[in-house]
Amino acid sequence: MSGAVHVGLDLGGTNAKCAVLSPDGAILAEARAPNDADRGENAVLARLVSLAKAAAAPHGPIATAGLGLPGHFDPADGRGTLLPNLPGEWVGRPIARPVSAGLGVPVRLVNDARAMTLAELRLGAGRGVRDLVCVTLGTGVGGGVTIGGRLHLGLGNAGEIGHTTVVPDGPPCGCGNRGCLDRVAGADAIARDAGTGTAAEAIAAARRGEARAADALAAAGRRVGLALAGAVVLLWPQRIVVGGGVAAAGELLLGPLREELRARACVAPEVDVLPAALGAGAGAIGAALWGAEPV
Repeated sequence: MSGAVHVGLDLGGTNAKCAVLSPDGAILAEARAPNDADRGENAVLARLVSLAKAAAAPHGPIATAGLGLPGHFDPADGRGTLLPNLPGEWVGRPIARPVSAGLGVPVRLVNDARAMTLAELRLGAGRGVRDLVCVTLGTGVGGGVTIGGRLHLGLGNAGEIGHTTVVPDGPPCGCGNRGCLDRVAGADAIARDAGTGTAAEAIAAARRGEARAADALAAAGRRVGLALAGAVVLLWPQRIVVGGGVAAAGELLLGPLREELRARACVAPEVDVLPAALGAGAGAIGAALWGAEPV
């Protein structure tokens, strides 16, 4: 055993992920399992506890724990407030308290995109900088910001780049706005514009040279670049990191993104745009880091 460890959990719509970090922040173990959503909310929370205990057991007792959620929560009482992509009735439900009771340590909640941002800053593509903007492209679009080496949350949820307006009077968004980046650059929008069933199929089609799919990815990249330009001129970050499943498109998306960013953020220095380095486990790794972060 290596001493008390830091555990991070990432609760997704289908699977739960766990990361175990050593006292000095090295990744000791990663695990994943179905989240048991079809059995109800209590089963989901029990699954998180069992996953964390099993992953941590070979390495030592749990010192701290963090939990990444796909949405918003009340940090004061650990209840869900907006979790649209998580099956079940989560609004108003205690989340942190039952997981904390099961693990025997306090549990700190964090938005999953913010958790990914912290992980990439400390252990991934953001290493070596202190001011970072991160965007994650999947079913929706999320993001996070670090300033001075620490996750910046503002009044609670700073980093919601997915709800930046990039297409005025565009498609309606669940937030109440229209034309949000989330609705025009996420996986569903790319698949629709490409004429494919999924974003992964669009990426494969674009790599085969199919013009419609390549155009759909380029359009999404330009829209992300437009949103990031606003973040760059406001924050002047040292680096931008792009992750999530859609980022697997690589330069098909990142090339147009960089071009749009250069064209729009004229008053700011050019910023490196890098693909995320930690893969699908970044949210759980970041949650572990967040749980161990000084309050």
